[in-house]
Amino acid sequence: MSHMQSGYDQRTIQNGPEFGGSGYGYGPPQYGYGYRMRPQWPVETKPFFLTSEFWGAVIACVRIAITGRPGGARRHPRPTMRAVVTIAVTSGKGGVGKSTVSLNLALALAELGCDVGLLDADFYGPDIPLMVNLKRSIPLKRWMLGRSLAADPLLLEPVERYGLKLMSVGFLIAEDQALAMPSQLLQGALRQLLEGVRWGPLDFLVIDLPPGTADLQQQVIDVAELGGALIVVGPQDVAHLDGRKVLDLLRAANVRVLGGVENMSGLVCPHCGEIVEVFPPTPEERSIWAAGVDRLGSLPLDPEVARAGDSGRPVMVASPDGTVAAAYRELAGGVVRALEQA
Repeated sequence: MSHMQSGYDQRTIQNGPEFGGSGYGYGPPQYGYGYRMRPQWPVETKPFFLTSEFWGAVIACVRIAITGRPGGARRHPRPTMRAVVTIAVTSGKGGVGKSTVSLNLALALAELGCDVGLLDADFYGPDIPLMVNLKRSIPLKRWMLGRSLAADPLLLEPVERYGLKLMSVGFLIAEDQALAMPSQLLQGALRQLLEGVRWGPLDFLVIDLPPGTADLQQQVIDVAELGGALIVVGPQDVAHLDGRKVLDLLRAANVRVLGGVENMSGLVCPHCGEIVEVFPPTPEERSIWAAGVDRLGSLPLDPEVARAGDSGRPVMVASPDGTVAAAYRELAGGVVRALEQA
């Protein structure tokens, strides 16, 4: 059993300093190309983007993107993921609870008897590990982006938690470590976490995207065969405004929009159970609903959700009989119905 596997069910994941090296039980680090997480360049040297190491990394990523292997033609088929439907959970801005929605939606789908995987694709701010009470304390020193033709494919075992199969950058870097990786290398890293994981048979793979419409979001659209996307907004005007930008990106890329969900739409009074409107409602003509997005559900603002996330027990696990859990089940049903209409 590898070091990585042995730490899955503990609060702290104790691993070696290299991803793809001997610290993970996947073979010696001399194979393939390694990206050093914090390169130290002498002041007198040329800028990083003019160095041969940088362009060597770019070429390696291009080879990986085309063939799946850094050396050229693929020696092994991709044996890792057989997802029937891949769902991207998106948002136009941060702070709308997208990761919370991704995790609890995945749990609600699993409740239906489905095999579900969850990929935390927010490389620069992975939050899923905290939400399932796992962290890594040892910083990652080098990320192996590829292996030589003589080496076997590098495969990771997903973390299994609450009936889900999980993968996140947060399982590879320390909890407070910044991912100092240039955007040019993201596609190679993304392919490793998407295709280089032993997912096994899945009915759904939920991908928690970072907010916005930048490089990583576009690369997920290019790399993953998306069955559809869910847009998460808050009740505020600005959340719907930025949500319409994501909608524009998805439509331009011919990604089917399954619908949207408004999170934190009202506060559940702990005394009487009534819904209190905390935020002014967005004018209908400025909402994503006016742009043709189906409203698949509304999720109330409940302190139990925050407590559940910080304790590492999602609200679907911590309060399965509560109002919020019922709303997530309704959302999961709406997603399934939208997929069946395809």
